[in-house]
Amino acid sequence: MTSGRKILALWAVPRSTSTAFEWMMRMRGDMSCFHEPFGEVWYQGESPDWPRLQPDSARTPGLTYQSAWANLRAAAADGPVFIKDFPLYLDAVWGDEFFDRFAHSFLIRDPAKTITSMYKHWPDFHIKETGFAEQRALFDHLSSKTGTPPPVIDSDDLLEDPPGVVALWCQAVGIDYIEEALQWESGARDEVSWWDGGSFHENLRNSRGFEPQARTHVDISTAPERVQVAYEVTRPHYDHLFAHRLRVS
Repeated sequence: MTSGRKILALWAVPRSTSTAFEWMMRMRGDMSCFHEPFGEVWYQGESPDWPRLQPDSARTPGLTYQSAWANLRAAAADGPVFIKDFPLYLDAVWGDEFFDRFAHSFLIRDPAKTITSMYKHWPDFHIKETGFAEQRALFDHLSSKTGTPPPVIDSDDLLEDPPGVVALWCQAVGIDYIEEALQWESGARDEVSWWDGGSFHENLRNSRGFEPQARTHVDISTAPERVQVAYEVTRPHYDHLFAHRLRVS
């Protein structure tokens, strides 16, 4: 890797509008973008780690944490790189030698929204797959190591004021704000569809950009019991990062 160049990372949780954010980064056109490379290893690499693994689950020969990391480093040697991934996938590479290669930022979302959305796709989801505990652990580790919390943006803030929040995030991570990147054409999203044919990305396929949306509320008391239990476990981790989120003045 070229000296001084770090990989720009957005560490998120599932169902947090993170792929739409990644798509915006792709629309910039000034860096190579990677969609959950460690998540792909975790779910369908040569030796998958996910807790709901079945004998007939997809496996990709040759896809390992080492190969994914080598691909990222090679891309970063050639130019700027952006990665969107989830800290829940990083157990196998966790450590400062790995983390020091990144410029870190975080995207959070109310677990009432992420877990109810996850439940619609995966009624048998495992608590590990919600990702909040691992996201907080990484945030706390980096904050303690550097003495300064990494930039955090909240999905509701982002959807309510896309230009304002994206501009604030760009300033925080040291890149130019490109307003035109917030708009795109609807259509296929093959670049981000390694999992289940992209079944999670229907909204992104139909979207035409980051358009301001009114803030919504999910009544967790009406959710299935296992969703409510997961919410109670994850909410404190979300609140912890929420206190540090970037705010548009």
